[in-house]
Amino acid sequence: MRSIILLICSVIFISCGSETLPKPKGFLSLQYPENSYQKLSLKRPYTFDVSKQATVKDLPKNWLKITYPKLKASIDITYRPVKNNLRELLVESEKLVFEHAIKADQISAPREYINDEKKVFGSIYQIEGNAASQVQFHATDSTKHFLKASLFFYTKPNYDSILPAINYIKKDMIKMMESLEWEE
Repeated sequence: MRSIILLICSVIFISCGSETLPKPKGFLSLQYPENSYQKLSLKRPYTFDVSKQATVKDLPKNWLKITYPKLKASIDITYRPVKNNLRELLVESEKLVFEHAIKADQISAPREYINDEKKVFGSIYQIEGNAASQVQFHATDSTKHFLKASLFFYTKPNYDSILPAINYIKKDMIKMMESLEWEE
């Protein structure tokens, strides 16, 4: 009996050496390369600046896939000529944005873009939450050309984890829209 009490007391004294403190939260320190751009080198009815960090894949129908291999992401570019169907194209574009509402926490109000000189008119949407696509934009000259871009990651969406990459690529998408020009 005495040995059991001695053993319990020993364990108590040995285990109470120091106070345990919770570990502070760790934050990722992700480093992204400086943004630098070059003109799209493929012949299309449009042109814009593309990040030098990305790879451009040629697709049929004047479509593109701009990939970011290190970030496991891509921007899918679709092009459609306007043939008295601009309203239909705009409705379809918005419908594709709001299809993500099921998984999204929030879809921001569209940020409008207007460049009268280049005849580029568009909207960009940010989709917050675990949706399949987090940033989308469309642009048109309202008479001949319609372009849509959607950001996708090749992983199960975890918004908090991919947010730095979303913000990095979103800057590239804004640059695409701002540098967009229509070829005649």
